[in-house]
Amino acid sequence: MNQTTMKGKWNQMKGDAKKKWGNLTDDDLQQIEGDRDKLVGKIQERYGKSKEEAEREVDGWE
Repeated sequence: MNQTTMKGKWNQMKGDAKKKWGNLTDDDLQQIEGDRDKLVGKIQERYGKSKEEAEREVDGWE
């Protein structure tokens, strides 16, 4: 999924993101605003994962 598509569908995707990454808060999801790089960064921050691990998770989720 490209960045523009993700941003456009973000409101629909937020619920699924919260189910997958329960440590992300509503504020986190609001700040991410469909930006893939921000999502990867928040996953790294909340779960202590490497950038590569977080990117693989997001790629699998998208």
